[in-house]
Amino acid sequence: MAARLLDGAAVAHQIRAEVAPGVAAFTARHGRPPGLGIVLVGDDPASNIYVTSKLKSAEEAGLRADLHRLPASARVDDLLALVDQLNRSEAHDGILVQSPLPAAMGDDAERRVFDVIRPDKDVDGFHPTNVGRLVQNRATLVACTPSGIIELLERSQVPIAGARAVVIGRSDIVGKPMALLLLHRHATVTICHSRTVDLPAVAATADILVAAIGRAAFVTRAFVKPGATVVDVGTTHVTDRALVERLFAAGSKRRDAFDRRGSLVVGDVHPEVAEVAGALSPVPGGVGPLTVAMLLKNTLAAAQARSGESGRPGGPGR
Repeated sequence: MAARLLDGAAVAHQIRAEVAPGVAAFTARHGRPPGLGIVLVGDDPASNIYVTSKLKSAEEAGLRADLHRLPASARVDDLLALVDQLNRSEAHDGILVQSPLPAAMGDDAERRVFDVIRPDKDVDGFHPTNVGRLVQNRATLVACTPSGIIELLERSQVPIAGARAVVIGRSDIVGKPMALLLLHRHATVTICHSRTVDLPAVAATADILVAAIGRAAFVTRAFVKPGATVVDVGTTHVTDRALVERLFAAGSKRRDAFDRRGSLVVGDVHPEVAEVAGALSPVPGGVGPLTVAMLLKNTLAAAQARSGESGRPGGPGR
């Protein structure tokens, strides 16, 4: 039996619908909408797509969203100066610096940037202060992708308390905060990574399996306990026809899409997992829309907190 679809797009629509009244109420009270400053450095095609989606969604929700661009040749100091400007702006309640940054900025560039964003404007939830609050289960601003996954699981009636959860990937952006959020909801959590011994066997103990490693179709049926819930965080742009032909049958919608475009976005989870899992988030249409929806929710929460309105009816909650 094919796995039940975890429809991230539908859940994201619900979240956006819940955020919109809070945005309208904030705007009416303060004479301005909640504001989001987005910084994009360089010309990475994927980052351009993501930023365009975020700007469009923010506009539809009634937020103010301003894009600040820097060339790929910009220095880290240029980026830090721009972040400082947004830190001091009264019009911007949230700041998002799109990852990845150009390699020329250095291996520690992202961490340096996260460190200087004001914690109360850190809608990505990456500042050390917000990470520490998350560890203690008292964070207001939490990384968007992991918090979106929690929304997906809870709204899809997937039991978390008492479940055994395995997170494949230990990044600061997804893996670690994902594990903490699951732990705070009383799951028993294991984090796996490239040095985990017998990774498929460990993953196959999971009732909830979250794959966040950025390797196309890495998670096969051997990783999945029959009936498990599988959340696919991966988004790899594939141009290798041979790989696409191995993954998707001739005449399938995904193969047809590749034939039209010459590329395809593929998740970390192999399509064959749908035959084993009880529930599965698709790529695309799974986690991606949730990340954007949670960014809007965090921006409203940041605006309310900065204005002393935390906990107002109609604001973001759950």
